[in-house]
Amino acid sequence: MPLNRRKKITINMLVPFIVFVLFFSIMIWQKYRSSHEILVAPPQLSTENIRSVTLFFSTDGTRLARETRELEPCDNDTACLKSVIDELLNGPVGDLVETVPDGVIVSSVRIEGGQATIEFNHLFFEAMPSGSAAEMLAVYSVVNTAAVNFPQIQKVKIEIDGNKTGILRHLDISEPLVPDYSLESSAPIAVEK
Repeated sequence: MPLNRRKKITINMLVPFIVFVLFFSIMIWQKYRSSHEILVAPPQLSTENIRSVTLFFSTDGTRLARETRELEPCDNDTACLKSVIDELLNGPVGDLVETVPDGVIVSSVRIEGGQATIEFNHLFFEAMPSGSAAEMLAVYSVVNTAAVNFPQIQKVKIEIDGNKTGILRHLDISEPLVPDYSLESSAPIAVEK
């Protein structure tokens, strides 16, 4: 075999071998480096400021039941009350049934003395299922949720955008309401969120 041909065959075999060796060397180096890296743990949320709140939902359309949630801390009672009512509007996490219709939002919240005033958008009235039981459960899920989480609140006034009469189809909400825990069915249900 001529010498030039032999060099060509050797070079043709040597180049793929070098590429192969380089490729596996890089792979081994990366594996070695990753196995010796110090892993940084993801930041943990501080649980010292987490607050536990109690929300009222329906069991079967006739009674209320408690569901416990963990929420982030807040700055003042008004902001805290709004966040609790917003969480109520998100609906239950467990097997309970929501009491407030979908699409309802909190327009404003005020706390003056021992009374909270919570104003909802028009859907609180317009999207409410028909029947006095549905209205009673929706209203008292809000009232009870506000009162149980904020002991300084003795009464809750519910206002609805566009409903100046203060009367739902069956229930008069023109005056502030006191909580009614007799609508509850049983012990609280704890749910982590």
